[in-house]
Parts: sequence; structure tokens; C-alpha cells
Amino acid sequence: MPILLYNPFGNFDFNPDECFLTGEKISADEERISVFPEWIINRYSLKDKTISMLGQNVVKYQDLTLPCAAHVIKSAFDPLEEEIEKAFSSGYEAVREVPEVRLFQWMAKLVYGILYHDILYGIKKQSAKGEKFTLSPMLTRKFEILHLMLQSLMVPMEFKGIHPWSIKVVKIKISKDVFNYKDETNNLNFSLGMNDFGIVACLQDNGENEKYHKELLTKIEDKTLHAIQFEELCSRFIYSNYLLTSAAQYEIKFTDEKVYLQSIPIEACNGKPLFNPWEDKMYGQVLANYWKPWGLTMKDIITFPDSPISYLINDYNNEFIDPDSITLPY
Repeated sequence: MPILLYNPFGNFDFNPDECFLTGEKISADEERISVFPEWIINRYSLKDKTISMLGQNVVKYQDLTLPCAAHVIKSAFDPLEEEIEKAFSSGYEAVREVPEVRLFQWMAKLVYGILYHDILYGIKKQSAKGEKFTLSPMLTRKFEILHLMLQSLMVPMEFKGIHPWSIKVVKIKISKDVFNYKDETNNLNFSLGMNDFGIVACLQDNGENEKYHKELLTKIEDKTLHAIQFEELCSRFIYSNYLLTSAAQYEIKFTDEKVYLQSIPIEACNGKPLFNPWEDKMYGQVLANYWKPWGLTMKDIITFPDSPISYLINDYNNEFIDPDSITLPY
């Protein structure tokens, strides 16, 4: 009999008495897992700190938990966290050695965990109005695929062909006490800066954003980035992912032994380019959001008719900017 996977999006089954990953009945009070792992919450003193959610509500990190069967925690998430904690605590060189699929699984758990709470909040909000919660078919499918791929933690799953994601790990100069996490659930974007490394990822783009930024990534390869340079890299990935005109598609085959997920190369549709044209003003707004810690505003970033300033690439010679020449704090 072919392997069957759980899909909570058919009827939006976000029940605290059901495991978020497998759908099986559990003891809601006892079987829970933290979205942000305890080792991160403790290391960066996040327990009573808050995170802003998509619905503009604010939630404490310690309250972001997921209903999860005990055997799933033991067999899937505990080994994953042990592997990731060891690598992340060691730093950049160790993180580079982590297989991309393991990084993806860890990032997908965080992004999906936050998405789970966003949807739960939306369901309650609509229910209070006597209305049914809905998502667009495109977003529903995107989230279904993310959840399906996350189930690779529990069932044999082979990712065939190109990777379903773009993931870039870089070495950065950052304060040891900074945990810089950002996500954007609609386009499944992820970024994290901590210890001496940064990760920027688009979790469902079939590698297109990594290809789009190939020239830039070649220039920064093996370089240590200033924190503001890493934030600029994240801005470029997040904005280009927004410009992508076609959604990622997959062929999924279920067999008795394994689930096969084949990524289909994304192609432009209806005569459109694969990416919409880059607009400096809109990109500048994204950049301003990522550069808030340095107090830079749109007025600082763009001076008409010039392009947005860059701390990554010198406008005159198109070369990588030496991070030691940047006097901003990190």
C-alpha cells in the first residue's frame, strides 16, 4: 500500500489534540514541541521576549509551541535539533557541512510553526465573526507542499532533480549575543544571523533565486560579511523571490517504500519574463526594513536619480566592498 501523508489544509485541521505533523490523536497538554528550540530560547534569553505575527498580534517565544506526538519528537525532532545545535554552536565551518535537506527541515519547522499560529489566529478571528477561514488556492497549495516536505522527517522521501529551495550559508561578523531571525511566510522566505554565520533561504523556489544572484554569490564566496552586508544579501533574495512570476511546481509519486518529489524547473508563462523587472524604489523599501538597526531610511538609501546605495558591491568598479572599510556597528 502506498505511503499516505497527512494534509491539514483540506479542512484546516489545526486541532490541539492532533499532532501537527502526522495528524494522529495526542494528549494536547503533554505532547508539545517548541517552535523555536529550547537551546536557542535559553542561549539568547528569548523566553519572555515577543515576536510579531502576520496578524499584527504579538506572541512570546515560549508560547509558540506545536502539538506533536511523543514518538515524533523522539524519532524526528530530537535528532534534528541535536544535529543543528551542535553545528550552529560550532559556527560557520560546521554549518556549511550540514546537508541542505537537514537545514531545510529545520528552517521549515520554524516557518511552518509560525504559519501554524498565524492560521490558528486567523481561524479564531474569523470564527468570532461567524465566518469561515479561507486562503487563496495558491497559498494553500504552497503551504501544503511545505508541510508535505517537512514530513520527510518521518517518512522515506527522495527529492529528485533540482532542489526545491535556495539556501545560502555565509560567514558574518556579528555580535555573539545577537539572534537575528526573520521570515516571510507568504513567499516562504527565511533568514537567520547568529554566532559567526548567516543563512538566507527561499524555501520553495526550485533554486531560481540562487541562480538569479549567481554573479553576486560568486563575488562574496568565502568572504566574511559585515552584518549590514548580510542584511543586504537577505533583502536581495527576498525581493527577487517576490519578483518571481511563476509558482514552483512538483510531481509527487507515492509508492509502498518511498515518496518521490520531483522539482519541475520553473518557466515563464504567457510571454512574461521569469522575474518581473527590478524596481529600485520598491527594493529600497525592502532594504530600509532590513537596515532599521542602523537607522537608515529611504532618504538615506535612494537619492534620485541614483540607484539604492550598497554595502556589498562598489558602484564604481562592481567589486565586493571590504567589510573592514565599513565603520557601522555590527
